[in-house]
Formats: sequence, structure tokens, C-alpha cells
Amino acid sequence: MKMWAVVGSGQPLQYFEMENPEPNGAEVLVAVTHCGVCHSDLHFWRGEYDMGHGKLMRLVDRGVTLPRAPGHEVVGQVVAVGPDATGVKVGDRRIVYPWIGCGKCAMCLAGEDNMCSSQASIGVVRHGGFSSHVLVPHSRYLVDPGDLDPALASTFACSGITVLSAIRKLGTMDPDSPVLLVGAGGVGHAAITMLHALGHRNIIVVDVDEAKRQSALAAGATAVVDGMAEDVTAEIFKAAGGPVPFAIDFVNYSKTAKSAFESLAKGGKLVLVGVGGGELELSLAGMVFTARSVMAAQTGTLQDLKDVVALAQSGKLKPIPIEHLKSDDGNEALLRLKAGKVTGRLVIERDVVVSRTTS
Repeated sequence: MKMWAVVGSGQPLQYFEMENPEPNGAEVLVAVTHCGVCHSDLHFWRGEYDMGHGKLMRLVDRGVTLPRAPGHEVVGQVVAVGPDATGVKVGDRRIVYPWIGCGKCAMCLAGEDNMCSSQASIGVVRHGGFSSHVLVPHSRYLVDPGDLDPALASTFACSGITVLSAIRKLGTMDPDSPVLLVGAGGVGHAAITMLHALGHRNIIVVDVDEAKRQSALAAGATAVVDGMAEDVTAEIFKAAGGPVPFAIDFVNYSKTAKSAFESLAKGGKLVLVGVGGGELELSLAGMVFTARSVMAAQTGTLQDLKDVVALAQSGKLKPIPIEHLKSDDGNEALLRLKAGKVTGRLVIERDVVVSRTTS
């Protein structure tokens, strides 16, 4: 197995080679052909998360040991199966659902592995798609992409399901009610296409980068707002014709969350998705008087992944911009994300020859 792995906070990824893992029980070994590069990978590489009020969460707090190959948006081909594995065979192409739970708690039994408090997720606790192989604990975490573009399909494992989960948390929406999206990167683009696929027509996007704002318009946004404006909330009101009933923050640090929250109408809902960090101060009485809601979306469920795939296969879900990288471009990908120089999604690709001894 070959991998580019995190060895220390913010340090360049290092290359390693080791024996391929041998699948036991119901485990399945997948050779990675495509791996999307997510902002979560960037935070993982940095090694710490801003929890607000001067508090940090580090990798060790997430149960991570180094070196560890990041990458949780994986499509690959099955190259080996454990003796108890069912439903897949060597040569099958599959999307890997990465948010692996304990399989025993109430959340996991309800199909919400992403909410398990004892996760062993791929690309976090388990080696991810920056390696040549991922070991999946059970075939139920593998979803058939059919004839979808595998590079696009890889993004569904995080970007796609996170967007669908966040939109579903907004509840019933009139197709012409304005929906505010903060951030026009890969996940923001995915949200624009997802909203259109679900029949929504009024989408306002905030971003600090002019090129990303123009790309959002090309993807179907109704209006865009400069996130560097002196009064972002006022600019949102202008674009929406007043306060907005629905908002999703894909950046989610103190400034963006504040402007998104202040943009809400009475009874409005804000879903927090990004992990930019910081804090959001709220007036408790004001929350009662305005009946606003603030909630968070932590990726999505296995069923969400199946639903995104079905929506894409129906032709309703349009592709997001994708740039293809080589297997040894992981460091470049992270540096470009750090610099904010990515519109759409970067996807690392590998050539795979399917055999029992693939390495």
C-alpha cells in the first residue's frame, strides 16, 4: 500500500509504503481510483480546530494517531474481500461511505453512523484516499455509482451528502423563497446544484472571491454578495429583497456566522456546516422574540449518499467543476486550498489494475 500521510501539524505530507491490509471477517479492501480533496482535509492537515473562546481541539482529541493518510471522498475498485463479506466482488467499482460508526449504539442502529460518538472514519481514524487502498469494515458502506463519472461520484461521499443533509434541515421551502449560501467553494457549488435539482430557484451566494462569485452565478445562483463588503448583512438584504428565511454557512467562522444569522427573517433557520471556527454570540431573549433557529449538519447518512447517487443518476443533479490531479499531488492540493485558489473540487486520481495483489 502506498500513501501520502500527515506526519505532523502543517508539515508536508510524507510518502510511505507498506503491505496491503488483509481483509478479515466482513471487511472489504478497495483500491482507490478517485479521491476528492475537502476543506476538512485541510483542517486535518493543520492538526487543530478553533473551538471558540481560545479553545482548540487537536487531532489526538479525535482519536487520531499519525502518520495517517487523509481523504474521505473515495471511489475505488474492490480488490479483496473477507470471508464473511457479501454483496460485492473483486472488480466492482464503489463509492465508500467514510463516516464509520461503532455499529452498536442507538445512532448507528438508526442508520446515523455520522452521529456516532465512537467513530472510526476513513481519512480520519482509518487511512483514507490519499493512500492507494482503504480497508472498509463492511460492504454496507459501499454504494454502486453505476455509470456516473467516478471523479464526480467521489465528491458525493462528503460534499454531496453534507449539502443534502443541510438542505433537509431547513425543512419545507417554497421554491421561490431566498436561500442564502455562505461560501462558493466546492461544497457551495454542490449546494447550488443540489438546490436546483430539488426545485429551488432563488439562491443568494456570499463569497470574498470575485472569481468564485462569478462561478456561482454560472452555476445557477440568482445573486451574489461580496463577503468583504463593509456591511455584508445589508448587501444580503438588497440581494434578497429583505431578510432571508433560510441560510447555510459553509465557511462558519465568527464573522460569516454573525452576518448569516443577522440576515435571518423572523422564524428563519441557519444551518452551520463549515469548521472555520470561532463563536456566535446570541441574545437569549432575542431568540425568543424572533423565533430563529441555529443548527448544525455533520456530514450525512449512508441513506443520504444513496439518495444523492439516485438524484445524479436521474439527471437532475448537475456536475460541479472538477480539476483532476495525480496521486502524488496531495501537498499541492492542500496548499491550493489553504490559499483559497480552488473553484469547485480537486480530485486525485490513480490508475488501478484489479488483481488480488494490487499495490
